[in-house]
Amino acid sequence: MSIPHSSATDKVTLLTLQEKKRRREPVTMLTAYDYPSAQALDAGGVDVILVGDSLGVVVLGYENTLSVTLEDMLHHCKAVARGARRAHLVGDMPFLSYQVSTAEAVRNAGRLLQEGGMNGVKLEGGREVAVAVEAITSAGIPVMGHLGLTPQSVHKLGGCKVQGRSAGSALRLLEDARILEHAGCHAIVLEAVPERVAQLVTDRLKIPTIGIGAGAHCDGQVLVTSDLVGLFNDFTPRFVKRYAELQTEWTRAVRAYVADVAARRFPAPEHAYAINQAELDSLLEVLDEGAVPARS
Repeated sequence: MSIPHSSATDKVTLLTLQEKKRRREPVTMLTAYDYPSAQALDAGGVDVILVGDSLGVVVLGYENTLSVTLEDMLHHCKAVARGARRAHLVGDMPFLSYQVSTAEAVRNAGRLLQEGGMNGVKLEGGREVAVAVEAITSAGIPVMGHLGLTPQSVHKLGGCKVQGRSAGSALRLLEDARILEHAGCHAIVLEAVPERVAQLVTDRLKIPTIGIGAGAHCDGQVLVTSDLVGLFNDFTPRFVKRYAELQTEWTRAVRAYVADVAARRFPAPEHAYAINQAELDSLLEVLDEGAVPARS
C-alpha cells in the first residue's frame, strides 16, 4: 500500500521523512529557540525544527554548547512547541544528559517530550552512545543521531574541525552510522564531513541523512537559523549561506528609533490615545478646584 502525499498542512512525522528519502525529496531542517522563530519556520514550510543546543552560542552567548543545561533546553523547547504545529520537532539532548547512565538518558529524553513538547530528541556520538539510543528508542522516543563534527566533543576533537578526511576516520564514521541505524536512530545529522564521504554514508543507510557542511548528496539539509538570517555575526562557518542580514537591519531600526525619540519625532499623534473632551474638561475642572494637589 502506498503512502499518500502529504499536504503543506499535514503534521510531519517519521514516516514523512522516510518517504522523502524513498522519493529522493530533500528534507529541510532549521533551528528555532523561541515562539516567533518557530512560527516563522512553520509558516515557511520547514520539515523539521531542531531546538538545538547551539542556543548556548547564538542565544545565550556562551563560548560553546557545553554550558547548556537540560533546564535551558526545556525552557526553549516549550516556547518552540507553542509556536509550531506542522513541523516535526526535535530537541537536542545537552552535554551530560545522556552520557552518565542509560536510565538517566531515558529519563531526560522523556522530559524533552513530556515537558518540552518535542516529537523526538537528538544526541551526539557513534558507537559509544548506541546503548543509550537503544534504550531511548525502546521507550518509544524517536532518536536522531549526530556524527562528524560533534560540538559537545569540541575539546576532544581539538576544535571545530572537518571530520572523516582520512580513509580510517571516514570508515569509522560509516561504521558508526550503521551502528546508530541498527540501534534505532530514525535519521542522522552529518556535520562538517567531506561531501564524498557523506554521499557514501547516505547511499549505505536506509534512514535519512541530514547534512550541515556535508555537501549536496545528503537526504536533507540543516542550518542554524541565526546564521541563515544574519542574526549572529561573531563568526560564519564556510557551509553557511546567508539569506538575510537581520542583525544589520535590526541595528538600523534601533538607530532610527533612537534618533526619532531624541528629535521628538516619536511618538507622533497617531501613536497616542485620546480622551473624550467632556471627560478631559471634567478632569481639568477637578484639578483646578485643587481636589488633587500638584506635586511640589
